[in-house]
Amino acid sequence: MRALLVVAVVALIRGSVATLLIKGPTEPILEGESITLECLISDSELNISQVHFEIFSKYMQTWRPVWERSWCYYSMQIEQISDSLVLTIPRAGRYYEGPYRCVSDAENVTAPDNSSQVLAIKVHYMGELSLSREGFTSYLGVPQELRVRAGDDVVLKCSASASEEPSYFWNKNGDDWILPSSKLTLKKVSAQDEGKYTCVAEHPSVESFSRRRTISITVLPEDAPWYESSNGRLVLMTSAAAVSLLVFILSMSVFLCRRAKQTKTSKGPIDDRSQKKPIYRSSVESLPSTCGDKQPLV
Repeated sequence: MRALLVVAVVALIRGSVATLLIKGPTEPILEGESITLECLISDSELNISQVHFEIFSKYMQTWRPVWERSWCYYSMQIEQISDSLVLTIPRAGRYYEGPYRCVSDAENVTAPDNSSQVLAIKVHYMGELSLSREGFTSYLGVPQELRVRAGDDVVLKCSASASEEPSYFWNKNGDDWILPSSKLTLKKVSAQDEGKYTCVAEHPSVESFSRRRTISITVLPEDAPWYESSNGRLVLMTSAAAVSLLVFILSMSVFLCRRAKQTKTSKGPIDDRSQKKPIYRSSVESLPSTCGDKQPLV
């Protein structure tokens, strides 16, 4: 009798217990590929509409729901197919990387916190290659042709954002040397250093992810005017922009001051013409009078 009671309890529990499962890719995804995640409920007749996806935000350090088309980078689709919930990301990007899980609002889900196990999605990506010159700051970056005077030092550094630290190397067109570094240093440049230099960045895990940037270095004579160099041209452009902005501000200030002065001087006494209008006894605007003449009062 006791054994039958245990079997009945176990059967009752198995008939009312639900377990959340999440399915998806277990290998890293390349940026631009599609991602499909699926939430399933096993051993239960619960409604899948009570389940939603969540992603762990590393910035907020908390779990947050994943809503359809909630991110502005690429659209997402969440749809219910039979007894499962499917999340589709058409184009994977770095912002879709992270741990995902399925969460239910029902009370009879046995998983911790009414959620499934965590599925980590890894996205391999690589951004564009940027170039900078040490000791010089410019919002426009390094120009395609870098003009420097003979005897100057040139230190160039290339960098790219990627899911894993890229491998960098430099080479000079026409030469057979390769510098395995992200930094190119040329001390006291001379005419022999002229030419085109190329920086290449390669992703360590994805061979197809490769970026390159080529820059041409022109060496000017030591007595060349300072404004012929790239740095001198940048200073001239910045100065011209600052002067133009200053002239614009002064012009607007003078215009507004003159307009305010004209408005002030144009104001005079109120011209109330109604006070000069003749008023007759027979008019609506007539005033009580004991005189019998028909001459205007004003």
